[in-house]
Amino acid sequence: MSENHREGNKKPSNSQLLFAAVVVLALIIVAVFVLAQKDTPPSENQKVKQDIVVPEPAQTSVVNTATEVEPEVLVEPEAEREIPDTREPETPAPTAIAEPEALVLPPLSQSDTEIKAAVANFMSNQAVKLLADDDVIRRTVVYVDNLANGKIAEKHSPVVKPQDNFSVIDDDIIITDPNSYERYTPYVAMFDTMSTAQVVRLYDQYKPLFEEAYEEIGYEGNEFNGTLADAIDELLATPIPDTALPLIKESVTYKYAYAEWEQLSAAQKQFLRMGPENMKKVKKRLEEIKSALNK
Repeated sequence: MSENHREGNKKPSNSQLLFAAVVVLALIIVAVFVLAQKDTPPSENQKVKQDIVVPEPAQTSVVNTATEVEPEVLVEPEAEREIPDTREPETPAPTAIAEPEALVLPPLSQSDTEIKAAVANFMSNQAVKLLADDDVIRRTVVYVDNLANGKIAEKHSPVVKPQDNFSVIDDDIIITDPNSYERYTPYVAMFDTMSTAQVVRLYDQYKPLFEEAYEEIGYEGNEFNGTLADAIDELLATPIPDTALPLIKESVTYKYAYAEWEQLSAAQKQFLRMGPENMKKVKKRLEEIKSALNK
């Protein structure tokens, strides 16, 4: 299904590092709570504390007799003490902690309905209609794999093509019609609707299916994370033009008149067709996603 196979080692998945960071953060919160309790002075137990009352000794008159009488010895009464409870404290029964239910993913071949439903939680119905009708995950994997090599796998696009055609302004020089940029605005809006955290969470949730699809085209599943990073880097490396770029017509197609733009990869030249403003929005989000994946 893939139009291009990539060779070489790719970056490993960072899911374990993400999990470790969450565990460390939890331990820090617990430690701060315990230390805060130690800094609080202990309060006195008013129930145990007793006032000790020492009675004044009674005065005894001295009798002058021939027989010597031993003086009366006054014994102070002991303060009342509580009898210590020597019974072992009862150990409370451990509270059962409910194990979180593991997410059950659908089979890869039956995942389209669930994927679209998950995306629909963050997007409008109009945006969801931009997704392909079938094999969304497989299409995404093949498209990303080619994109990482600077190629466009049009037959495997995970979204439907724009309805309007590419158009130019043919005057003294040929340039892209700025109205053509608007063809991609709904796609950029769809991409920009979800927050970076939602994008990463959705990807992480269905990562096993992405890895399964990646294995189907001949790779190790855990290498897909690195391929995704390579595809992001390919687009981030695309320069954003400050002015309209002159074109040259060749039969029914167009190419850039300047070599520095024409020598860009097919993926980068396709990215240019979105127009400067759309490119800036997409690049900003790609930077955020790349940063989140590398944490």
